[in-house]
Amino acid sequence: MNAADLTAPEHSHSAAIDQAAQWLATTPPRQRPAPLVPAMRAMFGLSAVETCEAIRQSYEIRARAA
Repeated sequence: MNAADLTAPEHSHSAAIDQAAQWLATTPPRQRPAPLVPAMRAMFGLSAVETCEAIRQSYEIRARAA
């Protein structure tokens, strides 16, 4: 799937996941709210599944930076 295949709501959700992943990858653990998943859902307007995807992507971001 590419960006042209996405409808506006799908694209905005994908952008929110990307933004959440970037935030998580760059925010030190001590500065993150707890519990993390509910906080990220509220902060970025994500579902539980989308939050899990953002967490997965954050690991990839950190791995590429290392």
